[in-house]
Amino acid sequence: MAKREVNMLSGSIVKGLLTISIPILIQNVGQSLFNIIDLAIMKMYGDKLAVGAVGVCGTPIGTITGLLIGISLGANIVIARYIGKGDKEAVGRSVGTSILFSFLGGLFLALFGILCAEPILRWMNCAEALIPQAALYFKLYFGGIPLLMVYNFTAAILRASGDSQRPMVYLTLGGVVKVVFTYVFARFFHMGVTGVAFATILSWVLLAYLGLQAVSKSGGTVQLYRRHLKLYSHELKEILRFGVPAGLQQAMYSVANMVIVSTVNTFGLQATTGLSVANNFDGISYQVACAPSYAVVPYVSQNLGNKNLARVKEAIIKGCLLTICMGATFGFLSAFFSRELSSIMTADPVAIEFSRQKMIIVSSTYFICGLNEIIGSSLRGLGRPSLAAVCTMIYMCILRFVWVYAVYPFL
Repeated sequence: MAKREVNMLSGSIVKGLLTISIPILIQNVGQSLFNIIDLAIMKMYGDKLAVGAVGVCGTPIGTITGLLIGISLGANIVIARYIGKGDKEAVGRSVGTSILFSFLGGLFLALFGILCAEPILRWMNCAEALIPQAALYFKLYFGGIPLLMVYNFTAAILRASGDSQRPMVYLTLGGVVKVVFTYVFARFFHMGVTGVAFATILSWVLLAYLGLQAVSKSGGTVQLYRRHLKLYSHELKEILRFGVPAGLQQAMYSVANMVIVSTVNTFGLQATTGLSVANNFDGISYQVACAPSYAVVPYVSQNLGNKNLARVKEAIIKGCLLTICMGATFGFLSAFFSRELSSIMTADPVAIEFSRQKMIIVSSTYFICGLNEIIGSSLRGLGRPSLAAVCTMIYMCILRFVWVYAVYPFL
């Protein structure tokens, strides 16, 4: 076992969960902060529509990419389970299958995003003034999506062995590259949303390269060998069995958000901008609350493969406690400083008020969402991915649809 990896089959569970989840937390919060910096740069050097155009794309992009990102969790579960069983050959086959599938799936997703950009934005009631720039950003973003998918799968592979430190470092480097190029393109070339998209793609080039290098030359429990770079039917079936429900669960979060966004967009441009601003900070709250769930998945999977059910139960309970502590603390701080945080990205007092209202109501309660993620991750690790997806459909989609379409019109 390499030094970067965590021994999940013995030792302190809390220490192990923190060792895995803290780097994930840092990297995900860092990515949200980098996105906020991007929008702040656009506010300074772009036109007034640029922030709203990029922001309005966030929810549909999250919906579409969430499906394949969720499937990467299937790779994480399958590989972690084989590690627990000590089946090195099956680990190698699963790694090769995951990498090849990620690239092919990314190509399909790129084509879908490019062809469906404008219909999706219009379905969301996007303000007409934002559609030209928003559609351009949407298409450019998806043009580079195969690179992002390759990285996401390499990161999931590394985390299956408990190595969450290298994905953190790689995403931090990618975020720095993105911010630097966003500044250069906006400040000196006045490229607007095109510059943001190109900066994003350049950062993905770096991430995909670093991720492939890591799994090709890891020298640890997980490693990509050229002979394994093919789609093995059994391993692919297992990855999809766990990953598709996880992907649908991820996508359902965004589908539910799209319903909310499409309703808010009817309030006008200032509401759209305010919601876009709040979503960036809500994204940080979500990542803080849900970080332990990423650690619970391999813990449950490895120990289930090792047939240590007592340790599985302990990992789930301690993951829930970590989520409550982390999510509730950060959510309260985000709500308390909502006005100051919103003012970073917009000076419009009406947009700030829209942003502030959402942060006070939503950010302060994100620890509940974190608990849902812990339970869902545990069910996936235990081999019940469909049950986790059904629970999320009820919790995130059906209840929201009932509120938006059956209750809200009468308020």
